[in-house]
Amino acid sequence: MSKLGDDELALIISWVIDQNDRQSFSLVCKQWLNVEGQTRLSIRVFEPELLHKFLPRFPNLLTFESSKRTTNNHLEFIANTCPKLEFLNLKQQSVESQKLDGFDDLLDFDDVGVLAIANGCCKLCKVLFRRRRRVGNVGVISLVKCAQSLSVLDLGRCSLINDSSLEAIGCMNSIRALNLEGCSLVTDKGLTFLATGSSSRTLKRLVLAECDRLTDFGVSLLQGMCCLEELNLAECGPKVTDNGGMAVASIASLKRMNLSWLINVSDITLVAIAGNCSNMVALDLTGCDMITGAGIRALGYHECLESLVLASCYNICAEDVDMVLKCKSLRSIVLDKGLKMWIPMRMQENISRFCQLHWR
Repeated sequence: MSKLGDDELALIISWVIDQNDRQSFSLVCKQWLNVEGQTRLSIRVFEPELLHKFLPRFPNLLTFESSKRTTNNHLEFIANTCPKLEFLNLKQQSVESQKLDGFDDLLDFDDVGVLAIANGCCKLCKVLFRRRRRVGNVGVISLVKCAQSLSVLDLGRCSLINDSSLEAIGCMNSIRALNLEGCSLVTDKGLTFLATGSSSRTLKRLVLAECDRLTDFGVSLLQGMCCLEELNLAECGPKVTDNGGMAVASIASLKRMNLSWLINVSDITLVAIAGNCSNMVALDLTGCDMITGAGIRALGYHECLESLVLASCYNICAEDVDMVLKCKSLRSIVLDKGLKMWIPMRMQENISRFCQLHWR
């Protein structure tokens, strides 16, 4: 084995997928240890405080993942050690997990760390900062300006993000997916930047859930996004009504839409979706109180719809649900559990023969 050069060993380990096998490979000798480190493309870190001890062994990393508390110094070290990074996943754990781990936001990284990443890792294509609540506009603006190939950006629950970040994102030519869930400082002005800038020609997935400062004016501007395939407006508040609903229903490219808990969206929007969104495969109407049988029946002739969620929709009846089965493409339907007692068992069995029936 001592006659094998680094190139030959690298070729051999390229066929080793299992991480345990790679670990065993690295224990053979110092040469094999070095080759394994040079060829490692991804890593998931559970103890960022130990980065200085092991990260220099992996200079060619393309993917770095960690959900643990990470400091500005950690990010600066990552940027200096792994300049080839393409995917940075620092998505934080759920709130419950944070409490169990004793997670302290005040010790987590902020814009200083993001600036280091922006300057050191210009090849980034995908960045996830979800629930990193100290990330702000300064860091995000620098990131989108430096990472010219950035296509996926998750800022969900980053509560400091406002329209300033959206102005920079709106100028991007590469962005494909943007998550702004829970960014409550985002307003119609921010949507103007997204809908009128270069991003309007590239965005395919946009999550605006719980951005409750939005109104029909901003939402209506989204109809200019000609490539948009997935739109999430869940819990955007009472200022989003049928005016906004009909506007986004004119986006012919839409395949997935979430209108959950938009209490002022009614059958008018559903009729528009049924008539204009011929590519729609998934529609979530949870908690849309104004939806009635008239709107549901309009979907009965849709040719592509596969998933329909009607939980907490109290103005529909068994006959309305039965009519939806005319939609031959339907594969899954979610109904409010309160409706279960009003739908005869025979009808439930009939529905189950055509698609999966779930109660919520």
